[in-house]
Amino acid sequence: MASLGDSNAVYSSVKDYYGKVLESSKDLKTSACTAGAAPHAIVRKIIKTIPSAVNDKFYGCGNPIPLGIEGKDVLDLGSGSGRDCYVAAALVGPQGSVTGVDMTDEQLQTARENIDAFGTTLGYTPKLKFVTGYIEELKAAGITDSSADICISNCVINLSPNKKLVLQGVFDALRSGGELYFSDVYADQQLPSSVRTHDVLLGECIGGALFTQEFEQMAVNIGFARPRVLSVGHIAINDAELQGLVGGAKFYSILYRLFKVSQEQALDSFVAEYKGGIEGHEDEYMLDVDHVFGRGKRVQVDANTAAVLSSAWLAGFFKVDKVEAADGLEPAASTTATEVLMEQAYNASSSNSGSSSCCAPKEEASGCCPPKKESSGCCPPKKESSGCCPPKKESSGRCPPKKESSGCCSSKTSNPSTCC
Repeated sequence: MASLGDSNAVYSSVKDYYGKVLESSKDLKTSACTAGAAPHAIVRKIIKTIPSAVNDKFYGCGNPIPLGIEGKDVLDLGSGSGRDCYVAAALVGPQGSVTGVDMTDEQLQTARENIDAFGTTLGYTPKLKFVTGYIEELKAAGITDSSADICISNCVINLSPNKKLVLQGVFDALRSGGELYFSDVYADQQLPSSVRTHDVLLGECIGGALFTQEFEQMAVNIGFARPRVLSVGHIAINDAELQGLVGGAKFYSILYRLFKVSQEQALDSFVAEYKGGIEGHEDEYMLDVDHVFGRGKRVQVDANTAAVLSSAWLAGFFKVDKVEAADGLEPAASTTATEVLMEQAYNASSSNSGSSSCCAPKEEASGCCPPKKESSGCCPPKKESSGCCPPKKESSGRCPPKKESSGCCSSKTSNPSTCC
């Protein structure tokens, strides 16, 4: 393992920023470390039951907690005050487990001292623990190989001075079929040293942002299947001085999914069908921005997607068949380049007065655009499946097929991933 000795300056800066400089999320100077879009209704309900001390010190750039994880073993990188771990503990239930890893003593203290109170709320003692350690050295923190089904992380990997070590450690810790499901901050270009070493930009999750192309290639080289994007949101830098430092670079919160499955490259045809069974996704399931599966509907998919749906932790919810010819079905969806999604998110943010969501701030809490917003929307017609939702579909967070033809978005202000 590469030495982390030269990284002490980065660790000290991050520890000081999150342990001493920031007292709550109100002290942040950018929107990077605050969740941009509303979580699923199920997650929002759980968050309301979490002790306020935990919620007040939450710094995240997304909602990286999948549903349907009952009984699973979850690992959280850079768990901070523990909010996402508390949510995950409620979702995995008494049979699952959640382990948070963090290096900041003040954050760990908050996370640990509220477990008993949360257990009283749940009605059982959750298998929830927080360990001190660096996310580059998971084994040293007591995380054994093949011990986790799902790894989550919320705006933390960018803070690491050695992201390759982090991804390799996660790959080793995941069981076969496991997944790294995480939100983080990315840049649309390589960042200069003056940005990467600036204490405030580091703490605000900007200085350590990876160039998206660099990150995706790194993940594949380590062994993960093709990275999948679930959402993209543009990040606003509200401080004029910091904006001047970053120059023309643009930053984005991206929710990625990295699966530990074989990277199939076969040209065979496959058909996948969502059987349902995931609470909160009763009618359809969104694997990524390009793949949305309606329950009971057969969809043609490529070999890589077939491998994910048949051998990852999601396998129990899908039926996947190899076919000679998928007659009567639309061709398998192509992968939209991350750069295209980022451009769409930036355009949507600019046209919505700096908001990265299609909903005005006072409406975001509902997680969906109200009817009066649907006419302006934020998605091009071809992306309507990921667009705004009518009120009756808020629980699933998606538009029903019969609504797609009417549209809810203008192509000029496209942002397929942040409408709901």
